[in-house]
Amino acid sequence: MSGEATNENGSAVDRYFKISERGSTFAREIRGGFATFFTMAYILVLNPIILGSAQDKFGAHLSGPQLVTATALVAAVMTAIMGLGGNLPLAIAAGLGLNAVVAFQLAPLMSWPDAMGLVVLEGLVICVLVVTGLREAIMNAIPQSLKQAISVGIGLFIAFIGFIDAGFVTRIPGDTGSVPVQLGASGHLAGWPVLVFCLGVLLTLALVARKVKGAILLGIVVTTLFAVVINQIADIKPAAWGLTVPSVPDDLVAAPDFGLIGHFSLFGAFQQIGVVTLVLLVFTLILSDFFDTMGTVVGVSNEAGLLDENGKVPNLGRVLLIDGVAAVAGGAASASSNTAYIESAAGVGEGARTGFASVVTGSLFGLSLFLAPLALVVPAQAAAPALIVVGFLLMSQVRHIDWEKYEIAVPAFLTIAVMPFTYSITNGIGAGFVAYVVIKTVLGKAREVHWLLWATTALFVVYFAIDPIERWIG
Repeated sequence: MSGEATNENGSAVDRYFKISERGSTFAREIRGGFATFFTMAYILVLNPIILGSAQDKFGAHLSGPQLVTATALVAAVMTAIMGLGGNLPLAIAAGLGLNAVVAFQLAPLMSWPDAMGLVVLEGLVICVLVVTGLREAIMNAIPQSLKQAISVGIGLFIAFIGFIDAGFVTRIPGDTGSVPVQLGASGHLAGWPVLVFCLGVLLTLALVARKVKGAILLGIVVTTLFAVVINQIADIKPAAWGLTVPSVPDDLVAAPDFGLIGHFSLFGAFQQIGVVTLVLLVFTLILSDFFDTMGTVVGVSNEAGLLDENGKVPNLGRVLLIDGVAAVAGGAASASSNTAYIESAAGVGEGARTGFASVVTGSLFGLSLFLAPLALVVPAQAAAPALIVVGFLLMSQVRHIDWEKYEIAVPAFLTIAVMPFTYSITNGIGAGFVAYVVIKTVLGKAREVHWLLWATTALFVVYFAIDPIERWIG
């Protein structure tokens, strides 16, 4: 009887997830779920470092242990929901690039609860756009070249943040007559922490080049172990490491700290910044989330052979809605906007074809809730190499831009260049949009510009000219 019950239950699960129908097996799904988790588990380290290293308008920092809990909790719940509701091998976690916007653009203008409230608003807007069908319309309004340029620009911005966090690049203090940044703290590399970073970058890039599964996470782990050893045997001042000193923790596991859950203010940002700036910041979040998700969903589904004869993704509406809800959940938990991960392709490579793999991945994120002490051992010098590698991976999309056509190449270049050079994702997107509309108009092709792009560009013009406008009005 017990064997019959087991077969019957297995058959029910098989039918629900369409495991056999999609040519997969439980073993492949489980293996794929593990592969996806170990490929993207680095976010448990990077998200707390990116968010925790920034401070809000009032000088407040978010707690490292609480960020680990929030990051793991939202990833666990939303990845499992994606598996159960969307039935695709797609994992969800805090989005790289999106968390950079929150940490380095939103937080300096307001409090952390206000910033997370904007993330919740962004997620709610995405949900409305999905339900009304406007998400596809807005996507079609943005030229493909600008979508790719935005990803490339974010990649350079993330890499720049990684170099700075590791101390490889520093601002020249009190020197206005020279270049604004320099190599190391004094014009050359010095100190063990920087050496740890350099070795970490070379190791991680080598692993990625050899296509080692989980290369980024493996690079973080090995570099952290090296940092712990170096910190034990060398005379290194704690301040040299930055916020996190690599040392053996007293405990390997700990009860999760849910102190950040629900700590957000939905409309608090309206009291801190102007409406135009506010709208553009939310738009930046939406835009980044939009195209990261669509690219990931289509790419992973295509890799898994799940697209239909018309190139459509199964259950796309449900998948996009779950992704929107993930953004809301990320803001509500102070973990930043959550989105689908391209690293899900690692699970597909191991044979995953259904949402059962996502349930497995979500369960592993649930277990990681109790591993905060291990995550907090990782110094910036060991985590920053992952930012460099992610920047490289995003940069690879530059090959899809047609550099022979100036009406495409110039806006794309400005989008890519302005982001890291002004330390602002919003500025890069705005520069690209304005240049695209102007060049199209000069070439007599104004009618090719979608009205939604005209409206967005008008907002960016106001954004860039806000100071003279305020002076003129005043």
